[in-house]
Amino acid sequence: MRRFPDPDPGNPDHRSPTSYLLWLAAYQRNALFAGALYGIVHVVAQALVPTAVGKAIDTGIIARDQRALLLWGGAVVVLGVVQATAGILRDRAALTTRLGASYRTAQHIARQAARLGAALPKRVAKGEIVNAGVVDIGRLGDALAETARGSGAIVAIAVVAAILLRTSWQLGLVVLLGVPLMVGVVSLLLRPLHRRQQRLREQQAELTGRAVDIVSGLRVLRGIGGEEVFADRYRADSQRVRAAGVAVARVEALLDGAKVLLPGLLTTVVVWLGAHYVATGRMGAGQLVAFYGYAVFLVDPLRRLTNAAGRLTQGHVAARRITAFLALRPEFAPSAVAPAPYQGPAPLTDPASGLTVAPGRFTAVACASPADAATLAARLGRYTDSAVTLGDTPLADLPPDEIRRRILVADNDDRLFAGPLREELRGRGSDAEVGGQGRDAGSDGRANDAGRGGRGRDAEPGGRGSDAEVGGRAYDAGRGRRGSDAEVGGRGRDVALDGRGRGVGLVGRGSDVALERAVDAACARDIVEALPDGLDDLVEESGRNFSGGQQQRLRLARALMADPEVLILIEPTSAVDAHTEARIAHGVGELRAGRTTLVFTTSPVVLDRADHVVYVQGAKAVAQGSHGDLLADVRYRSVVAREETE
Repeated sequence: MRRFPDPDPGNPDHRSPTSYLLWLAAYQRNALFAGALYGIVHVVAQALVPTAVGKAIDTGIIARDQRALLLWGGAVVVLGVVQATAGILRDRAALTTRLGASYRTAQHIARQAARLGAALPKRVAKGEIVNAGVVDIGRLGDALAETARGSGAIVAIAVVAAILLRTSWQLGLVVLLGVPLMVGVVSLLLRPLHRRQQRLREQQAELTGRAVDIVSGLRVLRGIGGEEVFADRYRADSQRVRAAGVAVARVEALLDGAKVLLPGLLTTVVVWLGAHYVATGRMGAGQLVAFYGYAVFLVDPLRRLTNAAGRLTQGHVAARRITAFLALRPEFAPSAVAPAPYQGPAPLTDPASGLTVAPGRFTAVACASPADAATLAARLGRYTDSAVTLGDTPLADLPPDEIRRRILVADNDDRLFAGPLREELRGRGSDAEVGGQGRDAGSDGRANDAGRGGRGRDAEPGGRGSDAEVGGRAYDAGRGRRGSDAEVGGRGRDVALDGRGRGVGLVGRGSDVALERAVDAACARDIVEALPDGLDDLVEESGRNFSGGQQQRLRLARALMADPEVLILIEPTSAVDAHTEARIAHGVGELRAGRTTLVFTTSPVVLDRADHVVYVQGAKAVAQGSHGDLLADVRYRSVVAREETE
């Protein structure tokens, strides 16, 4: 059995549902060919059993020839063994085809979701992704896997028809005319089934999306008393889906009935004609048994053929939804230009709003409208196309991976993933580089530990390490520095320092020490201590074992652990009380000392802690200064102090 998923899923042909199915079939051609071959051997062996039984009766039992009886009896046994072996191999090949198609499609769905990035929720409903990743990939796999049985059924019908024509052309003609007639009748039902399945699929995606929205916003709905309203909407949508499902079931019931009735009618006709031929002496008793066996045998391949048609119909519907998703394009094309060498912390500037975030400072932005905060954060993080620059370099000229390493946007829509809390908060690992500045990074932002270049040894936690790289030169951190208690800007501690005394990130990033500091800065110590296993306790799906305020603090700790060059936080204290808010503002300020931190907030506590405050109205920076200075502006005061504009 092959291992799944494949390292390289290839480049899908998503021009149409049919082209995508053919592309999947081409990638699975070995398994498809093997499945079809084994399926043909299986049904041919099964089809020859009635012939062997008929010969055993005519030449063995009726002629009283023991040798012939043993010969044809042995042939029945051999055919049974071949049939069983080929059936097992066919099912293994079909399973390989099914898994290969499902995993390959799941890989492309995941890659497309990652490629769309922030544009994904704008372009596709949540329920659509859930259905595609759960239902559609299974139907694609089933459609391709059914080809093994479907091809065997076609060959089986052809073989039986040939045998019947050789024995009696009249019976053979009945089979040859009856099978296409049955296929034609079934095809009349497949077209309305296809339409109704498509409609049901769309309504299921909408209902799943609504369910996801309700569950994710259940606390908010309870807070505003909106549970009954959304429950009524969900109930109405659910009834529409039920009605669509009943409409599909009606056609499927007719199709299932046709699968039994039509082959049964054909079997009845063949047996009746065969009995008539025996009665008139035109056929022997053994041949009648064989013909009856063929008539009964034909029921199975005919049913498999109609099943294959139904599975292919479902697969085509699923492929239509998947190709529509794969055809989506990001809002803007990523840059293919190689990034310029890292020049150290630089200002982040948005010309459209007039907002400039100074490097190495704690900047807060108070927006008159929450929508402005989301818009500006999306621009600054390059989640929408904009003219934002980092230093002299437009973000549009930087590859997405470089932007994500250097700029991190964290908001309250982020999710906690299931697993150990320690690993969830650590994120990308202790040696991961963010903005080119990992645990062993020098002041020029490039990793320069002893394993790369051999120009020095890692800085020890607290900044006292020997021969730490500063500006590309060996520099003893113990000279001219206060070690682990070195002050940066008079506030921060336990951060790495460059040659000018500026912070360049947490020392020991990803270590347990750094994790403890991040937890304390996010004021999440009480959360960890309340867990039975502390940081080793398990986070449930979406962090549902934590309250909204607890989730917010844990997400903040995770963002602090990432330690990017620029950290952008959107309302990081909106779900906590004023006392906790003050402690978080103080902790983040100390931990991020010397690093560029931008917080979108209207909290007076956080604004008062910031080095610089910008007031934004109508997506434009209209005032800036300290929190105390800006309180003289009635517009700013009305937002942060909750006063009426005079």
